[in-house]
Parts: sequence; C-alpha cells; structure tokens
Amino acid sequence: MTMDSQSNELRDAKRIVVKVGSSLVTNEGRGLDEVAIGEWCRQMSRLVHDGRELIMVSSGAIAEGMKRLGWTTRPHEVHELQAAAAVGQMGLAQMYETKLREHGLGSAQVLLTHADLADRERYLNARSTLLTLLKLGILPVINENDTVVNDEIKFGDNDTLGALVANLVEADALVILTDQKGLYTADPRKDPAAQLVRRAKSGDPMLEAMAGGAGSSLGRGGMITKILAAKRAAGSGASTVIAWGREPDALLRLAQGHSIGTLLVAQTQKTQARKQWISDHLQLRGAVVVDAGAAAKLLTEGKSLLTIGMTAVEGDFSRGDVIAVRETDGGEIARGLANYASVEARLICRKPSSEIERILGYVAEPEMVHRDNMVLSK
Repeated sequence: MTMDSQSNELRDAKRIVVKVGSSLVTNEGRGLDEVAIGEWCRQMSRLVHDGRELIMVSSGAIAEGMKRLGWTTRPHEVHELQAAAAVGQMGLAQMYETKLREHGLGSAQVLLTHADLADRERYLNARSTLLTLLKLGILPVINENDTVVNDEIKFGDNDTLGALVANLVEADALVILTDQKGLYTADPRKDPAAQLVRRAKSGDPMLEAMAGGAGSSLGRGGMITKILAAKRAAGSGASTVIAWGREPDALLRLAQGHSIGTLLVAQTQKTQARKQWISDHLQLRGAVVVDAGAAAKLLTEGKSLLTIGMTAVEGDFSRGDVIAVRETDGGEIARGLANYASVEARLICRKPSSEIERILGYVAEPEMVHRDNMVLSK
C-alpha cells in the first residue's frame, strides 16, 4: 500500500456518505451477501467509534426481493418492481441492523425519494432527522422508497441519491463502492490498455467521455451515473471516491489516507458552496426585521437569529425559503433559510425560544435562522 496526497480529502473527512450497489450487496443477485455487509458494517462502526459520522446509502432491495420471490430476471412492470422492493426491504434493513449491532452501533432505516429532497420543507425535515441521528451516534441506512414512487424505479439510481444525501447533510466526502476498481480511461473489459484514473477534478467533461453505459442487469446505474453523482456532490463541496467494494478494509484505509480507487476532487469548499448558494439567491420570499441587539449578535458575534430578536415579519414564505434579515431602517444585514413559515414567524415574533412549543404546538428548531444557513450581507 502506498500513501500520497490523493486521499487527504478522505483522511480529513469527518462526515462521510457511503453508497454501495446492488451487485455487491446481493452478490450478483444470489441473495444478501452477509459476509460483505458484515465487513462494511465493521469498518463503518470502527470509524464511528473513532469520532467520524457515517451514513450508508444501500441499494439491493429490489434485487433481494427478486431473489426471495424466485424471479431470475428484473421485471418491467412497475407494480412488480414495487412488490419486489417491499419484500426485499425487510431483509435489507434487518441485515444492516444485525451486523451493525454486532459491533455496538445502532442503526435507523430512512426511505427517501428525490421528491423529498426537491421540496424545501421536506428537505429541511429530512436534514434535521439525519443530523439528529448522527448526533445520537446512530448510523442511518438510506434507500430509495421504491415501493411507492414510480419515477424513482424507472429513472432513479442510488448513485444520484448518494450525492443528494451528501448535499443534504453537507458531507465532507462521498464513497461509492462498486464492482470496479475505479474509473478507467476506457472499458477495461474491452480495452487491455485502459488505465485506472487515480485523481481528477469533479465535473471535468473528459470524465463523462471515459465512462461507459449501465453496469449489471441488477442495478440501474453504471460508471456514468457515478461520474455525474460526483459532480453533483461537488456542488456542496464533497469530494468523491469510486472504489472496489471488496477491497480489504477499503473504508478504513481511505480514512487513514491510503490511495484507493479514483478520487474526484470537489473544487469548492463545503461551507463556501452552501454560503454561495444562499447569497446568490435572487428571489427572496420575504424578510424579518430585527432589533439592534439581534443585529449586533449576528454581525459581531456570529450568532443565529432567535425569534426574540425579531420585531416584524414581511412577505409570505414557507419553511426552507431564503429570506432577508433587515435592520429597522430597512437595510439588509443577512439572508438565510427560514426555519418557520411567515404565518408561524408572526406568532413567535418577539417571543423567547422556550415559548415556541407552547405557541405553535411543536418546535422545528430553536432559532429562526441558524448561523450555518446564513450569509452576512455586510
């Protein structure tokens, strides 16, 4: 094994999303591979106990369902695919729960759709849930909710979902475990002169030209979906590694700085990417006006905006919309993501955080705009 600067991104990564494909999880459709899943769970547990935060995005529900139902070829009818997903999801979740618990780690099953991450309010709800699980030391195991969403089965793939989850939780890195050693300059199964790409920039157009078509008959992805997923993950500052899932101790070695597979480096820092997106948001849905004390805490102390510091609410906005934060003279001092809709914000304006639950009947977050979701305008 050799060490080089290639994997500094993984060595320094605190929050990592790991995605593993159907052919690996189900041993090419022969059923859930208990040994392989146990190995990934052992490695992830070790990393969590060492202070890292791990999220698993696992394919395999449909493939496992096909095996349990005795089907040898992937069906085309949507209702049959949904039935296979429903059957297979039971075994998939049970396997991860069992293997993680063997290593002293709790797990949680989270089923998501792309629609969950497209809607701002559902996006924030999913984000809050996942971040809470990580704080509790629980490892979330995520899959597409194939049982109820037609479009995800027809067009979705878990490489994309892995990237979306990396965006959602602002992960430092995405690791895509596959049945290939990484990205090659050409298809190594057809071209003996193909070379493994060790390091490249996410989003480089040449990468898409190198990637081939769909992979196995079990999954819906191929190398091209992994390249596009890396490009998407890079949008929020996460670098991506594409590596062979059966490489011994791959996750542990990556975390130690070893060079494995293909590293696609994000060109934007994680915090930079999020802040840039907020600051570039031109269509503000509304605003909140704050008193001098709240303004000072935002500008000089880097604090979150609490509801007690708000004096007025302007416009009609929903939870998750980008809003402006203004001083009493109308000048904008910041903008960020609203944790409460305008209707709710008017009810809790000038009220302490401890009163939110009494007034609204629930608490989404203790602040109106969290400092991590805010960009100062001056």
